[in-house]
Formats: sequence, C-alpha cells, structure tokens
Amino acid sequence: MTEKTGISYVKGDASAPQGKGVKIITHICNDLGGWGKGFVLALSGRWPEPEAAYRSWHRGRAGNDFGLGAAQFVQVGERLWVANVVGQRGMKTGSKGVPVRYDAIDAGLGRVAAKARELGASVHMPRIGCGLAGGKWSRVEPLISERLTRQGIAVTVYDH
Repeated sequence: MTEKTGISYVKGDASAPQGKGVKIITHICNDLGGWGKGFVLALSGRWPEPEAAYRSWHRGRAGNDFGLGAAQFVQVGERLWVANVVGQRGMKTGSKGVPVRYDAIDAGLGRVAAKARELGASVHMPRIGCGLAGGKWSRVEPLISERLTRQGIAVTVYDH
C-alpha cells in the first residue's frame, strides 16, 4: 500500500478480486455503447450481466442517466458487484485527443464511493482510464485517493 494514496497495488486479475467481504469491481466504459476490447473482455468471460446491463442502459439512454460521469452497478454474485463507469468519450484518439475524461471518472468514482459506503464494500480495479482510454495514471490515481481511500474505502489496484 502506498502511504500517500492509501491504495493497495497487487499483481493479479481485477476480475478475480482478492480478500473477504463485499467487493465492487470498477472499470471505465465509453459513451458510445461499445463493449468488446480491453478489461471488459475479462468481465464478459466471467459474467454476461455487466455487458447486457451496459448495452441496455445505453439503448435506453434517452430515458435514463447514461452519460459521462454516470455509474451503473450490476450484481454478479452474492457479495460481488461490477461498476460500469462512463469515463471516456468515444473510443479512438482523434482531433480532441484521447478518449479519457478525467472529470467523468471523478464524478463516476463519487458514485462508486456512495455505493461502497451503502454496501460496506471494498473497491477493486485495473488501472482505470489508462488502457484503451489513453489516460495517465498520474492523473487518475489522485481521483481514486480523493474520492475513495480518503473517505475510508479500501481500494486495490491490480496489475496483470
């Protein structure tokens, strides 16, 4: 665990979180309804529900809260949830830069914190926003620290 951030770093697979108690696996989704590359493949390999829920959420976006900064919580086990956090605009790097949106990740992590408090859960994740979204961990890590660990929520980050 790093003293500065309170985040525990382990080698392993975030889709198979370690430890006891209720857990929320948190990851970043795009705002286009696309699911098929990156960490979501590990999730879909274990459970069909997170992808089905995300696609349904996106399809019904005219009448729900789907959008940047939103979070959807999908129960996949008795004490296990997946948080689909919409934290990237689009899927490709283009004229507006990389897809990651740090403000959306920040807002989504606030929603994850509220759910973790409600459930008494720890939070588990890969280095969110830093794979296909193109973000920098030096920008994401302080958001996790501010929104989660400083609020007393245990966070484990998995490096594959």
